[in-house]
Amino acid sequence: MLETRNASRLANLWDEGRASSMSEPERLLYRSNLLGSDKRITNFGGGNTSAKVRQDDPLTGETVEVLWVKGSGGDVGTMKLDGFSTLYMDKLDGLKRLYRGVEHEDEMVGYLPHCTFNLNPRAASIDTPLHAYVPKRHVDHMHPDAIIAIAASKDSKALTADIFGGEIGWLPWKRPGYELGLWLEKFCVENPDASGVILESHGLFTWGDTARESYETTIRIINRAIEWFEYKTADTTPFGGEKHRALPADQRRAVAAKLMPAIRGMISATGHKVGHFDDSDTVLEFVNANDMEALAVLGTSCPDHFLRTKIRPLVVPFDPGSPDIDKTLAALPASVETYREGYAAYYERCRHADSPAMRDPNAVVYLVPGVGMITFAADKATARISGEFYRNAINVMHGASSVSTYVGLPEQEAFDIEYWLLEEAKLQRMPKPRPLAGRVALVTGGAGGIGRATAARLLADGACVVLADIDEQALASAGEEMAKAYGKDVVRSARLDVTSEDQVADGFVAAAIEFGGIDILVSNAGLASSAPIEDTTLELWNRNMDILATGYFLVSREAFRLFRRQKLGGNVVFVASKNGLAASPNASAYCTAKAAEIHLARCLALEGAAEQIRVNVVNPDAVLRGSKIWTGEWKEQRAAAYNMSTDDLEEHYRARSMLKRSVFPEDIAEAIYFFASDMSAKSTGNIVNVDAGNAQSFTR
Repeated sequence: MLETRNASRLANLWDEGRASSMSEPERLLYRSNLLGSDKRITNFGGGNTSAKVRQDDPLTGETVEVLWVKGSGGDVGTMKLDGFSTLYMDKLDGLKRLYRGVEHEDEMVGYLPHCTFNLNPRAASIDTPLHAYVPKRHVDHMHPDAIIAIAASKDSKALTADIFGGEIGWLPWKRPGYELGLWLEKFCVENPDASGVILESHGLFTWGDTARESYETTIRIINRAIEWFEYKTADTTPFGGEKHRALPADQRRAVAAKLMPAIRGMISATGHKVGHFDDSDTVLEFVNANDMEALAVLGTSCPDHFLRTKIRPLVVPFDPGSPDIDKTLAALPASVETYREGYAAYYERCRHADSPAMRDPNAVVYLVPGVGMITFAADKATARISGEFYRNAINVMHGASSVSTYVGLPEQEAFDIEYWLLEEAKLQRMPKPRPLAGRVALVTGGAGGIGRATAARLLADGACVVLADIDEQALASAGEEMAKAYGKDVVRSARLDVTSEDQVADGFVAAAIEFGGIDILVSNAGLASSAPIEDTTLELWNRNMDILATGYFLVSREAFRLFRRQKLGGNVVFVASKNGLAASPNASAYCTAKAAEIHLARCLALEGAAEQIRVNVVNPDAVLRGSKIWTGEWKEQRAAAYNMSTDDLEEHYRARSMLKRSVFPEDIAEAIYFFASDMSAKSTGNIVNVDAGNAQSFTR
């Protein structure tokens, strides 16, 4: 169902008591954040707002009119004051004398920096003229589902008149740019009593003489559209009715966990992708509907939707009525290749002499009947946001097809936006991806000192990380810490006992569903024990072997299975110990298990090399600070073994090292990062000791 249908009306959140003490730019920011806080009003990054403000010119001291408008690349819901561009209105008006006509409108963007007020470094967006030339002090441009459903209907002009009378006007499709700004100015001059205008296949413009009036007009107009759709669609069956029944939630996740690594492997040849899975009610209603494929092939309508979701989605050949995931996986390569061929043909049909080279021909959106929607992008946030945009597109298709005929953006117009030279320039200005962008890591023992330091190091260079640990309280703390530092999109937590086959398998399923797969396994779960051989119980011996040998085997086995499904290679890094190479008194169980880890890594390096699966080992020694294993009996036991107090233990380890230096979790994390990154692309089966020097543990 249209998501707005059963929702309450948009609330008027304006607080005049709060707004009255604000400056005009602050009220603009307040209004923008209110509008952007509700996805029914606009998507992340979608829409823009403006205010024309009287300010003193820093050069002349004269009072001038300044356009404050959301700058390029911002998000109205989360932006701050520095997200607005500021431009002299008299200079923007003066640009009309330089305009050479619609065939030259793109060159007008180059003049915008010359209109900058007060050396503001925020780049102006291509929508700047749309706000500048509306002769109102406050302007909102939003992309509400309920409005775009009108704008994307075959008879959108008639629907606009039917719903809004003369209060809201209508303009035919025109790509955003300078010419559309002049169209809006002309409309306002000819319709002085209008409160706004719907742009065909695009969105809504509304305005007012004050920030509050503009905000409240925007809310009121959207609510009127919501109410109209509620009335008109109350007795309609969405998308031609149900064709498939959704699988139960656990089965949907199981299918997604198999599909996502396979798709990821097929589409990551030119750069690793990260996935997002959505099986919300809105998505399931669409993917299970009779009209889904016919509507999906039409593509999206709003430019913002299209830029995020590509020309059209790929419908995965899966039959939930007779679910056969192996059959689907076997058919998937042909489906992906057919999509690529179709995209290349679209590019060739629509390209111009000066069009940029064809970009990635793979789909962004994958619709799976009975299961849900999968989206892939270069990073998790973009994959998630792309899914949100397509869900908005579903709402638009529902609304438009329920009251009229849904009309997607014409193919040539879609191409001209996707390969717009101005859009290409924007892409070229984007920062270079970080070294681990698109990579996904699973870190066992992720809540401990080395685990946290490793996660932070990987996250800092762009990876997504699944923290896996048996300690739920420490895991929650670590997850919160990492999400706060690096963002919620890139961090997930999984309670995982490495000695349990089921929990290990579930942890990798979770990684596949959350991110599409994994590229890096850091096997770091640990414990430590100390006892003379005659006091070493079978239970203690087995506990060391279960966690440090069997546990490393189980997570490695699951990682290899996933790596082989993805066919992208992979990295396994074992965190072993100096004690795996050098004997230590009163620690036979621990040392033997660590030695088993090291030899397992060598065996796995042999097995994985042909498929570019690398396996390496980092051997720490005496990492006391931040380590959970040093907070219990182990510290006391090691101190007793060396006949000293626990307070002297760290200094003892420092002094016995060849370099006379202490070793910290961050030092281990750097070595792990080396093996996990392309810096070590030609290394496998290797060991790096991070122990400040210990002759006994030299590899021979």
